[in-house]
Amino acid sequence: MRYPNLLCIALCAFSTLAFTACSKSSLPEPATPSAPTEAVTEATTPVGTVIYTSNGYKLTFINNASGFDDATRQKFVNMYFSIYPQLLNRFYSGATKQVTFVIDPNYTGVAYTSGTTVTYSAAWMSSHPQDVDVLTHEVMHVVQAYTGGTPGWLTEGIADYVRYKYGVNNGPAGWSLPAWSSTQSYTNSYRVTARFLAWLELHVSSTIVTSLNTALRNKTYTSNTWNQLTGKSVDQLWTDYSNSPAL
Repeated sequence: MRYPNLLCIALCAFSTLAFTACSKSSLPEPATPSAPTEAVTEATTPVGTVIYTSNGYKLTFINNASGFDDATRQKFVNMYFSIYPQLLNRFYSGATKQVTFVIDPNYTGVAYTSGTTVTYSAAWMSSHPQDVDVLTHEVMHVVQAYTGGTPGWLTEGIADYVRYKYGVNNGPAGWSLPAWSSTQSYTNSYRVTARFLAWLELHVSSTIVTSLNTALRNKTYTSNTWNQLTGKSVDQLWTDYSNSPAL
């Protein structure tokens, strides 16, 4: 879904840059039906900043990479306005509604979040164009905004759980939760922890992920939080999961 209520000035500026040179009216018609036509090249996003707004949400999109695929930019914009509000509604309605995306040609990782800014590797997205749900993981970090002493394995596990639940392109990207293995631990983080959380939601408590997120954000989380929410320690819950891990 595209968003017609984008900031008009930014959108008009972008449209001029992206489409003026290829407007149909400016091209001569072929002399004959058999005349050769020029090869069609993929549209790219101009370097610069565009601001989008919709329903009280704002996205500042800063592209520093020449040749960045415009289809990926459009997917990022659409996903932000469709997924991010869902995360606020479920996990923390007081989270910021103003987020910045940066496309970095020099960053060699995948993506990272600092405050309200998410930086994406231009190289990663170029070589993995289906992996757009890295956005889903990262914007959850904006919502989390945990401060001080929170266990990293649980922070990242919740973010990957969110990718699993709210992602829109995980299958084509080749991303999935791993099958349980006896070599795993709930502290393995990311997808391993995410699968454990998905199992707990199905078999123990439908609100456990939301409750854990609240405890982490409010700085009330301790190892005893698991007992308070489920009546069992996290180790006991992992044993139960290991004995019957099917989702």
